[in-house]
Amino acid sequence: MSENIWARVHSPADLGAVLRELRERADLSQEAVADELGIDRRYVYQLETGVPTLYTTRLFALLRLLDAHLEVSAP
Repeated sequence: MSENIWARVHSPADLGAVLRELRERADLSQEAVADELGIDRRYVYQLETGVPTLYTTRLFALLRLLDAHLEVSAP
């Protein structure tokens, strides 16, 4: 039985690491995820490696401003 995943996410890199782990545990390739979501595999790669985008930069700036935390959990 695999362990639950839980992480407090402070940056795009943190989020990417959790997403990668979840994808791997689901036994999905980046290509399969991209196909399912209708996006380019390079975008999945960028998400998983924490490449900052305008969206993620603003998201984490807003979380810091509001003293809020983003947590991800999965069975």
